[in-house]
Amino acid sequence: MEQGNLTGAIFLDFAKAFDTVDHGILLEKLKNSGIGDRTLTWFQSYVSDRSQYVSISGSSSLPLPVTCGVPQGSVLGPLLFTIFINDLPNVCKASTVHMYADDTVIYTSKPNLPQLEAVLQEQFTEVEKWIKNNKLFLNTDKTVTMLFGTAPKLHKLQNPHLCVGTISNGTLTTVTSLKYLGMWLDPNLSFGPHIEKLSSKLYPKLGALYRNKSCLSPAVRKQIVQQMLMPAIDYGDVVYAAAPQTHLHKLTTLYNSFCRFALQCNYMTHHCDMLKQLNWPSLESRRTLHLSSLVFKSISGKLPPYLNRLLPPAAPSSYNLRSRTSTLLAIPQYKKTVARSSFSYRAPQLWNNPQTPSNLPPVLSHSKFP
Repeated sequence: MEQGNLTGAIFLDFAKAFDTVDHGILLEKLKNSGIGDRTLTWFQSYVSDRSQYVSISGSSSLPLPVTCGVPQGSVLGPLLFTIFINDLPNVCKASTVHMYADDTVIYTSKPNLPQLEAVLQEQFTEVEKWIKNNKLFLNTDKTVTMLFGTAPKLHKLQNPHLCVGTISNGTLTTVTSLKYLGMWLDPNLSFGPHIEKLSSKLYPKLGALYRNKSCLSPAVRKQIVQQMLMPAIDYGDVVYAAAPQTHLHKLTTLYNSFCRFALQCNYMTHHCDMLKQLNWPSLESRRTLHLSSLVFKSISGKLPPYLNRLLPPAAPSSYNLRSRTSTLLAIPQYKKTVARSSFSYRAPQLWNNPQTPSNLPPVLSHSKFP
């Protein structure tokens, strides 16, 4: 977006992904990854000679052999599936691939829509060949595309849709909002739909709690808010924290409702008084803390390298020889507001200029940890 490009993404949906893993192909990939013959024999024993049956009310069906797939609910199941699809990015040389278990997205950026569609079509054709060779199946109804860009850039397009065809002569559906790894994405990355969905999910839960408030002690009400409601707001807040204040204000209003439920106070009580009584930080302070913690973990090597690469150290200055300069991060020079909302801009800016919110507990108030 900063460079004025459009970004097209294809979100793959594998049909019964864990159940369709071919054992022969899996063992071959395990061997190619460097696993020795003795360990490979153990894995062969692990996936082979399994059977399954259905049991209802004491009655059981006849067992059927399991000829493919990895055991669901096991520790090794997701790991084996990850190894199985680990070579998928090799066929996507002109795009970027992100994979989390069976959630896979392929995306690339180009100056205009025709170039973008051409690259994505070429990449998707190669992906379909890979899927066929690995005996997997793609759910084409749920495999969708999404077009990202600034609002002015998308507004100039007569038809802001991606045209990507499939082997079966169909066309992938282009969507304007999509839930990916728990986050609702929109074409402008405003995260307005995510906040709307989050609010619409939590308000009914809060209403149900209010209807049963007479059965709950103050300590229990506070614990319910902290352990059942707040995790939903905290999830992904380092991403959606860059949303416009008009969207974030909706969550602040929701948070104040949580505080009123915990304290059972009236609507005239000021939110600052409630936060002080509960000893809770504001939502803005929570988001600042979470971002600071993420930056610390990233530069400490405790997170995947692709995050650390977004936080290069600042160049040493000849005018400032203090030891603190060694911990400063480079802040990229972005012109557009949407680019300044990115992690690569907000994270180093916060790290280099830590602030101490007045309503944040002292132990959590610093962006740099010992």
